[in-house]
Amino acid sequence: MYRRGGVADYHARMSETSVPVFRAAGTADIHAVVALVESAYRGDSGRRGWTTESDLLDGQRTDAAGVSALLGQPDSLVLLAERDGVLLACCHIERQGDAGYFGMFAVNPDLQMAGVGKALLAEAERVARDEWRCVAMRMTVIEQRAELIAWYERRGYQRTGEFRPFPYGDARFGIPLREDLRFEWMVKPLAGAVA
Repeated sequence: MYRRGGVADYHARMSETSVPVFRAAGTADIHAVVALVESAYRGDSGRRGWTTESDLLDGQRTDAAGVSALLGQPDSLVLLAERDGVLLACCHIERQGDAGYFGMFAVNPDLQMAGVGKALLAEAERVARDEWRCVAMRMTVIEQRAELIAWYERRGYQRTGEFRPFPYGDARFGIPLREDLRFEWMVKPLAGAVA
């Protein structure tokens, strides 16, 4: 059932072939980015999509200060995907030497599995490869997120077997609901990159 004028109604009217428009976020976008990230990962709204972390973490995923800090960093870009002025998805990429780092990836839960996330990931890889001359894209994924790891593997990312501890006690990363969380590094070579 679609609600008139809501995101679900918008999704029902979207052309399957229309491509999102990508742009860099600015300070005017901070609150919309925070709302999108929180809706994709936390609470009941996050449970509508398949990317929820609600069974692993509680509390916030990000806040306005955190997004503002990302916007102010050199070699850092918060990338937005929009269609008709509606924010569909976002991610953060950062140049770290000859590799890009991909994170804060969020797609509106009502629009997941519509190809928006795949398109945004491809655009982030393009920026890292063509504009920053990165030879690889790296990321960390919570090890317990098997379905998300599988999604990235289908897009060419490889598990490295290297892990980073979860920052227990740092509320900026959420409130853990388990004691065994850790991040696994994943990497993808960016074909055609020129160092």
